[in-house]
This record gives sequence, C-alpha cells and structure tokens, in this order.
Amino acid sequence: MTYLVPTLSGLGFGLSLIVAIGAQNAYVLRQGLRREHLWLVVVLCAASDTVLIAAGVGGLGSALQGAPAVVEVVRWLGAAVVLAYGFLAARRAWRGTGSALDTPLPDGGGPDGGGPGPAAGLPVAVLAPARASVVATTLALTWLNPHVYLDTVVLMGGVGSTYGDLRWWFAAGAVVASWAWFWGLAHGARLMAPFLRRPGAWRVVDGVIAAIMLVVAVSLVAGG
Repeated sequence: MTYLVPTLSGLGFGLSLIVAIGAQNAYVLRQGLRREHLWLVVVLCAASDTVLIAAGVGGLGSALQGAPAVVEVVRWLGAAVVLAYGFLAARRAWRGTGSALDTPLPDGGGPDGGGPGPAAGLPVAVLAPARASVVATTLALTWLNPHVYLDTVVLMGGVGSTYGDLRWWFAAGAVVASWAWFWGLAHGARLMAPFLRRPGAWRVVDGVIAAIMLVVAVSLVAGG
C-alpha cells in the first residue's frame, strides 16, 4: 500500500492545479456546451496533460528552470493566441452569432459524441475544416500556455521528485485527475443546455469567455 499515498497526493495536487477557469478550461466548457467535437477536445487536453506530467516527473521541469528564454517565447506566443481567441469570443458576443442549441441534439450529439449532431449528413470535406480548427485551437491553448509548463511540468515535477522511486505513482494520480476533470467539465456542461436555449444566452457565455481570455492574456504579459 506504499503507492497509495503518492497516488492520492498526485490526484489532489493535480486537481488543485487544473481546477481553475483559465483559457483552456473556458474553451473546453464552451465546446461541451455546444457539443462539438467533444471527445476530441477532451482527449487532446487530457493526453497533453499526460505527456506534460510524465515529462515533469521525468525531469523536464528542472531543464525548463534553466532555460528562461524558452519560457519567455512561449509566454508571448501564448498571450497572442489567448488574446486572439478572446477577440473572437467578444465578436460573437457583440454580434450574437454564438447560438448552437436552437435545435435539440441527441445524447452524445456532435461529430465525436456518438450521435449525428448538427452536421449529420454533410460531406467529410465540410466537417474536416471544423475539426481541424478545433484541434488547432485546443493544442494552441494548451501548448502555448506558459502556465502549463510552470505548473504542470515544473511544479508537478518538483513535488513528484520528493517521492523518489514512487514518483510515477504520484504522476499516475495526477493523470487520473486530469482525465476526470476534462471529462466532467465537458459532459457536465450539458446540464446548462436548457439555459442556453434562451435568446441571448450564448452572448452571455461568449462575453464571459472573452473576459476570461483577456484577463489570462494580461496576466501572461504582466507576468514577465
């Protein structure tokens, strides 16, 4: 049972780092509300976390601490990406073009949810650009966010290293926390579906997302 303590510690520490309304979580929440490429977004985010956690526990965190120039480049790129996505969300809120739940979707609807979704019957060529856009946005908000490296890699790696040979059990707990969080965030968003069928509801959601993205972008720039 010696593995239980580091595993539970990794689970708790992982949740403490990931449960925050930042750029990535705001995007996952929005995709969950829209039920668009839901599993794709969840898998990309959680799999990215898995790689980063393993890298941190494996020693990459110490290497990043010795390469501040790399962190600086990622910081500015991340700020630009977050600000751009925030601008798009603000434009949707202003124009009122964000509605996606006017037509009820079957459970699991959407291209990756198991049901036909709003784009059922469309040619693959029509669906591909939307999927590519979701992949690009998800990866950008994940891998161009310096907080991911400083928190998930450096902090996770530092705390995990204190467990010595049991550090991989710590990493396993953190990975479970990540997968559980993203799955719960994306699918729990369905509970808000009745609210989102109201006129103007998506303008509120996009307005909040735009504000979050702006705050994150400012914090990234000011953090230097």
